[in-house]
Amino acid sequence: MAMQEFTTHSAEETIALGRTLAPFLSSPGLVLLRGDLGAGKTTLVKGIAEAFQAASEEDVTSPTFTLIHEYRGPQTVLYHIDLYRIDTARELETLGLDDLMADNAILLIEWGEKFERFVKERKVDIALERVSENERRVRVMQG
Repeated sequence: MAMQEFTTHSAEETIALGRTLAPFLSSPGLVLLRGDLGAGKTTLVKGIAEAFQAASEEDVTSPTFTLIHEYRGPQTVLYHIDLYRIDTARELETLGLDDLMADNAILLIEWGEKFERFVKERKVDIALERVSENERRVRVMQG
């Protein structure tokens, strides 16, 4: 499993890193986004969505309350999923995530590590750590 580490010093740099990482994300795929509240997971998704021409950075918001946001690009559909409020397998089933797994889909899942199946099925694991108010350490593991 290859691991790369990056440090960003602003939201803009985190968005730019998302754009840089996008070419390494392929569909169909499952990407785990790890990190505490405020670590920058949604900020990173802003850059990923822009790179896939699926959404502009201002259109990407946290799916905390809606649980799933869908962003359609010309070739790829991104699903930004937040499982923070999902605690049981039964609750998870009601989301119908399996129905989202299409050949042209990438699932970007926050708090997915709460469920063993996502840890096993992931193609990429991105961990964001808040170092200071503006600085983030981002570890990207493939495989």
